[in-house]
Amino acid sequence: MKETTLVVLAAGMGSRFGGMKQIAPLGPNGEILIEFSIFDAVRAGFNKVVMIIKKDNEEDIRKIFSRRIDKMVPVTYVYQDISMIPEGYSVPEGRTKPWGTAHAILCAADAVDTPFGIINADDFYGYESFKILHDHLVTSDEMCNVGFRLGTTLTEFGSVSRGVCSVKDGYLSEIVEMKAITKDSGVPLDSVCSMNMWGLFPDFFVDLKKAFVRFLDGIRDGQKDECYLPIVIGGLVKEKGAKVKVLSTPSEWFGVTYREDIASVKEKLQKLVDEGQYEGL
Repeated sequence: MKETTLVVLAAGMGSRFGGMKQIAPLGPNGEILIEFSIFDAVRAGFNKVVMIIKKDNEEDIRKIFSRRIDKMVPVTYVYQDISMIPEGYSVPEGRTKPWGTAHAILCAADAVDTPFGIINADDFYGYESFKILHDHLVTSDEMCNVGFRLGTTLTEFGSVSRGVCSVKDGYLSEIVEMKAITKDSGVPLDSVCSMNMWGLFPDFFVDLKKAFVRFLDGIRDGQKDECYLPIVIGGLVKEKGAKVKVLSTPSEWFGVTYREDIASVKEKLQKLVDEGQYEGL
């Protein structure tokens, strides 16, 4: 069986949420959201997990994973730290903000040597999404994104940022990072959006490193500028003609952007558990 790795973006703190939402207990037995995703990913065929974390959070995450996840799949931890930048560059004085999702994935380069999927730690994607992603990675050499309908990823409690995709003949033609989206903001609700569920291959790290260096060369605000993974991939599509297959999923996405989202997420997880979908977690 072809080996595949799931890379989890878990280093960011939830600014809108007001805390480290990645380890908020949301399941009926105190599970955190990423436990459901890893359970789904392993069932779908992923063999390894790489967690990208802040070093300060490692003890808390290891303690949680020791309950269930460590028995399911090998987990490697890598750190995202703002000091981890190419030789010849320095961190702007006073900067504390992480460099963004593209940099986070770059921090995992030495831990990944197989086709790999990427997800956010604080999103729920559903088993079918992982199955579709895994099956693509083991049967194709094209990058991919599992897309979701924008309208199903919004919250009634405030605005969100999303990578809104243009799709032509089943492939990504453009991705635009849009901020402050609500159901009334004028963005078509049936647009395809990326929830950072990507399928990539180890040679991607070569392009990613080049893109991050270009980002560092062009920084305008040394305190706040971030290098986003969707922008890097969109640039490869535009500038190099890279092919990124956009896959659709029947699964419902949900997540916690604001504290007020917690109640509905708990309710949805309880329903899935009651239906027997997470027997064995």
